[in-house]
Amino acid sequence: QVRLVESGGGLVQAGGSLRLSCAASGSISSSNAMGWYRQAPGKQRELVAVINSGGRTNYADSVKGRFTISRDNAKNTVYLQMNSLKPEDTAVYYCRYNDYSTYWGQGTQVTVSS
Repeated sequence: QVRLVESGGGLVQAGGSLRLSCAASGSISSSNAMGWYRQAPGKQRELVAVINSGGRTNYADSVKGRFTISRDNAKNTVYLQMNSLKPEDTAVYYCRYNDYSTYWGQGTQVTVSS
């Protein structure tokens, strides 16, 4: 069983920064990708960023150049550094891990005020 726990969300003014963390426990393999998704009210959940075992990353166009995903395999933790935040970044941010199944964390709220 895999458990994902996100932290680091909060309220920040536009232009500010936040760093999200996702601590994974259970049967975690560094060979599998981890990612961050977000869901704003009334919208579908969308990909924000993903990092694979080799450290290759992929970002949504809307966050390229502002967000950075990284992982510490020794700690089974993935991070999302968010800079130059905009009000449209407001959402619940979820961590995701895949092996033969898909696992989600409980989410952490990020609110960006204008």
